[in-house]
Amino acid sequence: MTLSDVATVVGRIRGAVQGVIEGKGDVVKVAIATLLAQGHLLIEDVPGVGKTMLAKALARSLDCSVSRIQFTPDLLPSDITGVSVYDQERREFEFKPGAIFANIVVGDEINRASPKTQSALLECMEEQQVTVDGRSWQLETPFMVIATQNPIEMDGTYPLPEAQRDRFMAQVSMGYPAAEAELAMLDSHSAASPLDDLAAVADASEVAALTEAVRSVHVSPEVKRYVVDLVTATRTSPELRLGASPRASLQLVRMARAWAALDFRDFVLPDDIQALAVPVLAHRLLPTAEAQMARRSSDRIVAELVARVPLPAGR
Repeated sequence: MTLSDVATVVGRIRGAVQGVIEGKGDVVKVAIATLLAQGHLLIEDVPGVGKTMLAKALARSLDCSVSRIQFTPDLLPSDITGVSVYDQERREFEFKPGAIFANIVVGDEINRASPKTQSALLECMEEQQVTVDGRSWQLETPFMVIATQNPIEMDGTYPLPEAQRDRFMAQVSMGYPAAEAELAMLDSHSAASPLDDLAAVADASEVAALTEAVRSVHVSPEVKRYVVDLVTATRTSPELRLGASPRASLQLVRMARAWAALDFRDFVLPDDIQALAVPVLAHRLLPTAEAQMARRSSDRIVAELVARVPLPAGR
């Protein structure tokens, strides 16, 4: 698949999702780039701003298997991964797949489940497989988890473990819509949900071809060095007690490839890294107690590091 083919298919997906999500083109672009980079997306914001709507719109725009998990305090890990059930007639255990066995898995309010249940996703998201009772089952390709969560100050929520957050390639916040977008939403959403009329515009094979095409986008040694310098800066910052992992470096490069492809380029620019630094890195970092008391968010710290780390020479 060529970049022109990528532009055609992505244009259909973007048009379908933006027909449901009003005035959030930048958030939709991050979501599609995460899909093309074979990553997982975390959407965090206050209730009612369209987190679940975005996840459902992206899932329904693709003609592939989709499952939805409503995370609650009583949800069990086996509800996600599956369970072995004893068959009386055959006198053997039979595996019953859980909700994770789908191309697109929408996890609604993921931080309302206990950390034990949240951790059931660790192997699935990193290795694309499920292990139950000593046996492993491979998950379908493509595979993407789109999870929503409310800010951790909200009642009845558990903060995601650091290992869980690190497996999400990007995190976005919806934010409140602009006045004009909200006015358009009142016209299009008040009578019926636009999700009802949303038809699939791409299938699993096209998504697989898109991800394969994205891998061919060129990343120069200078841009790779810039990524390493930026990630290293998070590990040495006095305002952070946990910096970005090597997984973060790898996922930032993969995301930048997809971002360049969405802009119809076959090479990555330092500008792509700068645009993606906050959504890819910030949710993985832990500010120090002093930074938290000064109300210094991870987003703001990363943005300032981006402004300080020198750009590659010869840009």
